[in-house]
Amino acid sequence: MLFNSYEFIFWFLPLSVAIFFIFGKQDHRFAIAWLVVGSLFFYGWWKWIYIPLIIISILCNYFSGELLRPKPDMPLKTRKAILVFGVIFNLVLLGYFKYSNFLIDNLNEFLSTNLSVEKIILPLAISFFTFQQITYLIDAYHGETREYNFLHYRRKYCSVKFRGSFPRKPGM
Repeated sequence: MLFNSYEFIFWFLPLSVAIFFIFGKQDHRFAIAWLVVGSLFFYGWWKWIYIPLIIISILCNYFSGELLRPKPDMPLKTRKAILVFGVIFNLVLLGYFKYSNFLIDNLNEFLSTNLSVEKIILPLAISFFTFQQITYLIDAYHGETREYNFLHYRRKYCSVKFRGSFPRKPGM
């Protein structure tokens, strides 16, 4: 589903907005949860098989961020190890999906081998999503994240932000 498709404009967007406002009148947490479910549905519309991948990534990063929250009784070394694990986890996911085919093709070419792997289809926006997650982990490590509620984390760090892709003036 694309942003300019009939499915998005006449079905998904109006339904999502209507349910968001209905839930928002009851409790803002329901409205935020609806945005989370809606964004996962939108993401999965392209290829449902990647929904578990994104959910595992979201959960791993959220809980890593929770562990990175500044705590007086946690040694700095432990926090650094958690940060390194989180960054490596994200980069391994990105590397696997983005560079596995490239690596196998080059190994076959240079070593005259015939290694084969099924062509890996790149999950939608994996680079953008991965670097958003790494940013969250670094912010959590430095104590700059103010939001540790799962639904707010999911809404803030796991959604497409068009503004984030364009140059901005300081303070925007």
